[in-house]
Amino acid sequence: MAPDLRLVVPASAAWLVAAIVVGAPSEWLVAWAGVLALCALGVMALLLLVAAGFSRPAWSRRRRRHHGSRRAHERGYGRSGGAPQWVGTVAVAVAAVVVVLASVGAQVGARNPPSVEGLAGHTVTATITVGSAAVESDAVGFTGTQASRRFTATATRIVAGGRENDLRIPVLVFVRSDDSTFAPSAANEEPDDPIQIGAQLRVVGTLKATDPGESVAYLVFATGAPVVASPAPWWLDWANRLRDGFRESVRGLPGDGAELVPGLALGDVSLVSDDLDSSMIDSGLSHLTAVSGANCAVVVAAIMLLGGAIGLSRRWRIVASVLLMVAFVVLVTPSASVVRASVMAAVVLLALGTGRAPRGMPALAFASLVMLTADPWLSHSYGLALSVLATAGLLLLTRPIQQVLAKWMPAGLSLVIAVPLAAQLACQPILVLLAPKISTYSVFSNLLAEPAAPIATVIGLVSCLVGALIPPLAPVGAWLTWVPASWIAGVATFFAHAPGASIPWPGGTAGVALVLTLTALTFAAVFLRESPAYRRRRAADWSSRRRPRLRTRPLRRSRPRSRLRMPDLSATTWLRLTSGAAVALTITIYAGSALGSAVRPSGGWPPGWTIAACDIGQGDAVVVRDPDTGSIGLVDVGPDPALLTTCLHRLNVGVIDLLVLTHYDLDHVGGLSAVVGHVTTAMLGPPDDDHDGGHDSSMASELTAGGAEVEHPTRGDTGTLGDLAYSVLWPEAGTDLRGNDACVTLQFSGAIRSLFLGDLGEDAQKAMMAVNQLPHEDVVKVAHHGSADQSEDLYHAISATVGVISVGMNNRYGHPTDRLLSILGRSQTLAYRTDLLGMIVLTPTDGGIDVWSDGAARVEKKE
Repeated sequence: MAPDLRLVVPASAAWLVAAIVVGAPSEWLVAWAGVLALCALGVMALLLLVAAGFSRPAWSRRRRRHHGSRRAHERGYGRSGGAPQWVGTVAVAVAAVVVVLASVGAQVGARNPPSVEGLAGHTVTATITVGSAAVESDAVGFTGTQASRRFTATATRIVAGGRENDLRIPVLVFVRSDDSTFAPSAANEEPDDPIQIGAQLRVVGTLKATDPGESVAYLVFATGAPVVASPAPWWLDWANRLRDGFRESVRGLPGDGAELVPGLALGDVSLVSDDLDSSMIDSGLSHLTAVSGANCAVVVAAIMLLGGAIGLSRRWRIVASVLLMVAFVVLVTPSASVVRASVMAAVVLLALGTGRAPRGMPALAFASLVMLTADPWLSHSYGLALSVLATAGLLLLTRPIQQVLAKWMPAGLSLVIAVPLAAQLACQPILVLLAPKISTYSVFSNLLAEPAAPIATVIGLVSCLVGALIPPLAPVGAWLTWVPASWIAGVATFFAHAPGASIPWPGGTAGVALVLTLTALTFAAVFLRESPAYRRRRAADWSSRRRPRLRTRPLRRSRPRSRLRMPDLSATTWLRLTSGAAVALTITIYAGSALGSAVRPSGGWPPGWTIAACDIGQGDAVVVRDPDTGSIGLVDVGPDPALLTTCLHRLNVGVIDLLVLTHYDLDHVGGLSAVVGHVTTAMLGPPDDDHDGGHDSSMASELTAGGAEVEHPTRGDTGTLGDLAYSVLWPEAGTDLRGNDACVTLQFSGAIRSLFLGDLGEDAQKAMMAVNQLPHEDVVKVAHHGSADQSEDLYHAISATVGVISVGMNNRYGHPTDRLLSILGRSQTLAYRTDLLGMIVLTPTDGGIDVWSDGAARVEKKE
C-alpha cells in the first residue's frame, strides 16, 4: 500500500516558512510574519474561488459523466466529485503556514521585549525557571577555560537599574562549576542542592543576545552562585529524584558502560565523557543516547502487552499507555525528539482507539505541525530535524531496501540491515551539515549495537522505578543495565578507532547537494528495476521471445556495415546505465580529490600564505605565518573550540609559537581550550578582574599549566615570529583601561605589513594614533567585526590595501555596518568578509597580495 503523503506538504511548507521567518532580525519578525500571513490568506481566498468554480452546474455535469471512472480519478476528482485533490492539499498547507505565522507573531514580543534589548552586555538580576539538567560546557567566554556548566531556562523577571520586567524569555545559563551549587535561602536551607528542573532561581549575571533563529534569545553568564527562589513542583521533583538516584546507582560501575547507562535509559548524558561521546558520534551510534521514538515505542508496547496479559480491554490499555507516556516524558525531560515521538504515539493510539488503522506518515507530519505551531523556533533545531528525517526514512525506505536486499540474503537479515541503512540515508544531509564527514561503519555498528538498545532501555527504566521503591535493589538493576550498555560502548569504541572510520566530505550546501544527488542516482539505478513499468516491459519482452519465429533464407548476402550501431536498449535500461555511470564518475572524482588533499594537506592554499582569517562566525581568530620558517602566530581564538580546531586542521597548524588574546570577550577567547597545551608563548591583555582567582586571570594560569610562557604586553614591546617582526602599539603600561579599550594592538612587518586592531573603539583608536607613528599597512584586521565605532582618521592614515573583517553571517548587530564599509571605501581599502567568503587567506607576491577565499572560489591580486 502506498504511503499517505497528503499531510507531508503542509508540514514541509510550515517548516520552511517558519525557518525563514524566525531567522530574520527581531525587529523584522512581526513585519515578515504579517506580510507572509496576508499573502497566505490571499492564496487561501484564491483556492476557495477555484474550489467554488468546480461546484458550478457545468462542472457538476462533467463530474457526473466521469463519476467513478478511472479517467475522473486521473484528473484528480474524488469519488463524489468536487475540486481536484491538490486544491485541498494546498489549502491545508496555506492554513498551516498561517497558523505558524500567527504563532510567531504571538511569541516574538515575549521572546524579545524592547525593554530587555538595551540590557545586553549589562549586569542584571534574573529570576529563571530551570528547564533542563546542567551539563558540562567547554565554550565559556566569561570564565575563559575554567570548567562551567550550562542549562536552559525561562527568564520570568529581569531587574536592572531599579526597573523590573515581567516576561518569559528562553535563555541559556552558564554557571561556574564551583558555583553550580545553590546558596541557602529562606525557601531552601540546604546549600548543596544540585540544579533541579522546575526550580526557580535568582542569578546575577551578564546578558548576551544570540543570533536570530536560535532556540534561546539570550545567554546569561552568572557571576556568582544562584539562589533558590522556590523548589520544583512535586511532579518535577519526583522525576528529579528518580533521575538523581539512578545516576548515583551507576557511578561505581566500571568502564564506559557506566557512562552510557543513564543515557540509554533516560537520555541523561551528563556522565558521558568527551572521548566516549566522540566515539559514539564517529561510529554513528549517538542516537542511542537520545530518547526518541524507539524508547517511546518500547514503553507503549510494554504497556499494551502487559495490559493484554492481565485482561484489560483495548480502550483501557490505550488510556494506560497515554498516562504512562506522559509520566515517561516528564521523567526523561521533554526534548524536541521526545515530544515529537510522544505526540506521534498519541496520534497512533487515538487511531487505534477509534478502530482505524494507524498510518505512520500522517502521524509524523501532524506531530511536526503541532511542534512547529507551539514553538516555531524549533524549525532551526537539528535534533528535531534528525528525529523527523530518521522516522520518515524508516517509514518510507525500509521496505524498498529490504525487498532489494532479500534477493541476495535471508529476509530476516535483509530487514535488520535495511532499518539502520534507511535511517542513515534519510539523516545524512543533516549530519553533513553538523560535521563534514560520513561514518563508514555506521550501518555495521548499528547492526551490532541496536539489539542491545531496547534491552538496556527496558531494564534501565524498570531499575529506575524499582530502585526508588526498594533502594537495596538499585545496584542490581544498575548492573543488569550495565551489561548491554558496555556492549554498545565497546562497539562504538571499536568502530570509531577502526581504519577509515570516517570519510571527509564537503561541508555546507555543496556537501548536502552532493549527498542528495548520489542518493537519488543510487536509488534510480537500483530501484528502477523494481518499478511496475519495468516489470511490465520485462514481461512483454519475455512473451515476445517465446513466440515462434519464421526463419527465411535471405535472397542475397549483404556486406557488413562498417558503421557502428547503437544497441537497441529500452529507456529504462538507458536510465539505469546513465545513473550508474554518474554515480561511478562522482565517486571517482571525489576519491581523486580526497587523495589529492591527502597528498597536499594544506587544504589547497598557496604554499607561501602569510595571513589566514578563520571562518568561525561572529568572532576573531586570525593566523599569522612566516612561510620561510613555518612559525605560527594566532591572534584570538574565536567563540568555539570546535570551529577553531577545524580551521587549524585545514591550515595544517599544530604548534602555535605566539598566541595573542587581545581581550576577554566570549567571541575572542571562547575557543581557548582548543589550543591549550600547544602554545609556546602567550600574550594577554589586561584582565578585567585583577584579583586572584578571577575569571580572566584564570586563563593565564591554564596556559601556564599547558606549558606556555605568559606575558602581558604593553606599548613598545617588540619581538619576532620566525623572520617576521612585531611590535605592540597598545595598551599603555599601567593603564586603567579594560575591555575593548585596552585591546592588545599588534603590528607585523615582513613581506606583508599588517595591523591587528582587536575590538578597539573610536576613542581608543584615536588615543593609540596619538602615541604611535602609523605608516602605510598592506592589511588591516578591521576592528570589532566592522562596527560603526571606528575612527576614519585611522583608516586614512594607514591606507591599507586589504581590510579583513571577521564577522558572522546574519548577525543581529548589523556588522559590518554601512559606516565602516563607507570608511574603507573612502580609504581605498578593499573589504573582505568571512561571512560572505568563508576562510580568507592572503599571500604576498611580487605583484602585490593574492587573496584566496572559500566562498568566492577565486584568486584576486591586489597591487
